[in-house]
Amino acid sequence: MTACTILIPAHDEADYIDACLDSLLQQDHQDRVEVIVIANGCRDDTAARGRARIPAFADRGWSLRVEELAQGGKIGALNNGDACARDGIRIYLDADIRMSPELLSGLVEVLDVDIPRYAGGRLVVAPAKSSVSRHYARFWQKLPFVARGVTGAGLFAVNAAGRKRWAEFPEIISDDTFARLQFTEAERFLVDAPYLWPIVEGFGPLVKVRRRQDRGVTEIAQKFPHLLDNQGHVRPDRSELSRLAASDPVGFATYSAVALAVRTRRKDDGWSRGR
Repeated sequence: MTACTILIPAHDEADYIDACLDSLLQQDHQDRVEVIVIANGCRDDTAARGRARIPAFADRGWSLRVEELAQGGKIGALNNGDACARDGIRIYLDADIRMSPELLSGLVEVLDVDIPRYAGGRLVVAPAKSSVSRHYARFWQKLPFVARGVTGAGLFAVNAAGRKRWAEFPEIISDDTFARLQFTEAERFLVDAPYLWPIVEGFGPLVKVRRRQDRGVTEIAQKFPHLLDNQGHVRPDRSELSRLAASDPVGFATYSAVALAVRTRRKDDGWSRGR
């Protein structure tokens, strides 16, 4: 039986952590799992909410522990969690993600091999309240990178051999991109089971988050240029983009407006959530 650890970095996630942990309790995976919540720099009761779930995890034979760090920051939380985890499969899960019941078992099945592998689920954007966010998400989900690729947004997993590809996570914006690009396209596997990923609400926040994502990719290109060899097919060609635009002109217009704003507004927005 291959050990499996789920690492959940969480900064002020009291509104989301319950649903995230409950989705884990609903998994159909039967083998033992270790779950570590790394509450970093929290000013709310994220840690307490996590600890309240410990008996429920124990009842199904799983372990749940909560690490508390005074300093906020996802990279520090990830490295702390890695230091606490057992060898084996590691699943890196954002605290606002909800996994479908069959996703964990699918990830473990794909990763239970001796050769390096990276895996993820099928990203589904959670229903948004803002019409702008709904239009944007509808089109974005149709892009080949999201529809057919392993994005790693909010959730990615590696086996023990794959985790040896890097030491600690470096201080970078895009930890998921950094991890994904450690693997070739042939080493990345999409498990056809969904997980819900929340999107930010409104035009301004979408621009802010998209700009930060672009900065994260640029940063990796500058600091780790060799990783770009593993990028693979991430952008639609002109004919595919035209077909997608024709099938959803409102979504395309919204997506294009956000992309244009990202390029034309140069103000540094600082850190921002993905939702």
